[in-house]
Amino acid sequence: MIHQNRRKELLSQLDEGALVIVSTNPEQLRNGDVHYPFRPNSDFWYLTGFTEPQAVAVFSKDTYTIFLRDKDPAREIWDGKRLGVSDAPHALKADKAYSVDKLKTQLPKLIADATTLYYDFKPCTLDDKIIEHLAKNQYQSLAAYAHEMRLIKDDKEIELMQKSANISVNAHQLAMQQTRADLFEFEVASIFDAEFRKNNTEHAYTPIVAGGENACVLHYIENNKVLNDGDLLLIDAGCEVEGYASDITRTFPVNGTFSAAQRQIYQIVLDAQLAAIESIKPGVMVVKPHQIATHIIQQGLIDLGILQVGGDLSQFYMHGTGHYLGLDVHDVGAYQKNDQHRQYEPGMVTTVEPGIYIRKDDKINPIYWGIGIRIEDDVLITNNGNKVLTGALVKEIDNIESLMREK
Repeated sequence: MIHQNRRKELLSQLDEGALVIVSTNPEQLRNGDVHYPFRPNSDFWYLTGFTEPQAVAVFSKDTYTIFLRDKDPAREIWDGKRLGVSDAPHALKADKAYSVDKLKTQLPKLIADATTLYYDFKPCTLDDKIIEHLAKNQYQSLAAYAHEMRLIKDDKEIELMQKSANISVNAHQLAMQQTRADLFEFEVASIFDAEFRKNNTEHAYTPIVAGGENACVLHYIENNKVLNDGDLLLIDAGCEVEGYASDITRTFPVNGTFSAAQRQIYQIVLDAQLAAIESIKPGVMVVKPHQIATHIIQQGLIDLGILQVGGDLSQFYMHGTGHYLGLDVHDVGAYQKNDQHRQYEPGMVTTVEPGIYIRKDDKINPIYWGIGIRIEDDVLITNNGNKVLTGALVKEIDNIESLMREK
């Protein structure tokens, strides 16, 4: 019923004769006849709850039609059961169901009486077929409406995101406890693989397990270098539960003890993150945490002589402080309304992830070279403030060192 209610809510925002078309992607070949693990399109999943590939949902205030793959006993022996056309109406609360092979003949009939079509083109096979039939019809983007709905999470979505956060928190804690010098990054990454699979979840994104100066590469995913005594290890990893993501970063010393220089940089990032989180509540502009974090990091680096007054902070901090989180890791929803920064509302979930990245530079004291630190948590905006969904994972220096001594 939750997906039926979402469709109803979406249609209530559209004109009386509106017709919505939303599709999910087909399977994609990895190589030869091997496919990548399938994940449905997030908008389609949000509005239908259907997780099979190669499907199209068409709905208005009067009717809901689903196009999907036929039952195929031969393929189901190899790939598993399909819902099929006959069972789809009951299972998906649809009025009608057709084979996706009938999209070409049935879609024009469904479109005929619509006053306005809402549809977003995506580069996949089904959308190529859909766009043929829309060529003579004007259509508007669905994203402006569906993405605003997805931005505000309901109780069920929050429950799933908390579950996702809990699993990821536990995996990060295990990684801290099991990390030691001379392990390879991929050996630490395997802790997340095992913990996520043990809980019947998947990675929400390719994990970053970056030792030493590798942490200064923001999207480092090679994860194949040895961990050296005295270096820091930055891990950015999270799972997804029923499509809903967690996104956590922690940075900690490979040998369990921060050096003096590492402590200095880490504390600046932590102070920035804590202050940014503290600022988040309904009515606050979404840009505010970044402004706060930027100011603290800038002043901290100036105090250490790493950054000159008036210098370019982007040399050391070159990304935003957070992003929306939900069915997509970098979730949908506008950051501005009416050309103004929008304000936080209850039900939004955002990451807060300031960082400092110091590469080798003759103008900087060598004790800071190769230090890359990011601290990231997932924050739910509540009626009165916020709740850190990932708050159970340690991030204070003393707490990290204490946890790592429990190996």
